[in-house]
Formats: sequence, structure tokens, C-alpha cells
Amino acid sequence: MFKKYRRRWQLSKAKPGDGSRLQRFRFWHLLSRSLFALELPDGSGRPLVFEVDVHHLRDSSSAKRPAALYRDGVQVLQANLPVTFPVPGGVIEVAVGQYGVKRMHHVTDDGSERVLRPDPRSLEGRRARFEQRFPRTSAVIGAVGLVVLLVGPAGTLSGVAEQITRIEAVAQHIGTFTSPIRLPLWATIALAVAGALAATDRALRLKSTWMAD
Repeated sequence: MFKKYRRRWQLSKAKPGDGSRLQRFRFWHLLSRSLFALELPDGSGRPLVFEVDVHHLRDSSSAKRPAALYRDGVQVLQANLPVTFPVPGGVIEVAVGQYGVKRMHHVTDDGSERVLRPDPRSLEGRRARFEQRFPRTSAVIGAVGLVVLLVGPAGTLSGVAEQITRIEAVAQHIGTFTSPIRLPLWATIALAVAGALAATDRALRLKSTWMAD
């Protein structure tokens, strides 16, 4: 029930596009833009190219909406995020997190899903190409990143718990807690930087998790 309501709400956010042509992806768009593509047949079997353009520096207050759907290079829909764009035989679900795109999936009417193809010039496309060329190295990077994301929250929650139990009213009821994790300042900063890099890497692979955000 909730899923159907969310789908209906996100579909309603898609507004008619302005008919503009899709702007070519340039190298200076690397940190501000994501572009994904998908080929689908129309009713007559003719192939159509759908592309989703996401501008990360825009939000609901911007003059132009942050996400737009293009069909054969022409803008047909635009919306604030998250959004669900209708396409032949299904929908495209789009959402972003703190570190980038976290959902860019084509969901068919029968429920099957697939990730759209990133533009090869985008950061997502470059990361996908690196994974294809160096699969083992990519797997190691992903595993290390996941460990970093698991360790980071553990240290943070442990420190927060210690600070809370230092409150007199709390200490009287449950006692005090001393965090077993004591990191020097340089290690704390290094862990924070590593966590941000790990979260960014997962976002580039569209594997963002609640730990990353």
C-alpha cells in the first residue's frame, strides 16, 4: 500500500518538459551532473532513447528543476527529486543522496529492475569503465569502503553513548558508559575523509546505503 502511494506521489511530480535539446556532457560537468540512458521500443517497435539528466547543484528552489527526462534528445518531462518518470512498459525511478545518485532504475510493469547506462564521460561512467577493466581491484576498493562505512558509525555511536550517559539524570538510571574506542584527532579526520570517499564510491556504483548517507 505504501509503495503504491509513493509511486503515485512521485509520478505526480513529473511535469511537462520545455522541449529543449539535451546538452552534451562536458568534462566541467563531472562534479555537478549525472547522465544516464536507456533504450526502449515504442508501440510500433521503433527504438527510443530515453535519458535522465540530473543536476546536483539544483534543488526545488532553483529556476530549473534538478531532474529531466529526454526522449531522443528532447526534454519531455522535468521534476524535483525524488521522482518517477513514466516510460513505455514501466517507469524510471530517480533519487539522490548526500553523495550522489542512489537510484536510477528502470522498473518494468512486471516488477523487474535494471540500472540505466551511465554516460561514459560522467563520473558514474568512468567508475563503471574502471570496474570493467580492473574487476579485482574494483572489488577490493568496494570491500574496503564497506568496512570503512561499518567502522565509522560504530565509533561515532560509541562516543555519543558516552556523552549521553555523562548526563546526571541518565547516569542515575542506567549508569555511565566509557567508549572503548579512543582515536587521536588525526585518525578521526582520516576516518571521516575515508568514509566520505567510500560513500562517494558506492554512490558512483549506485550502491548507496543508509550508512553512506
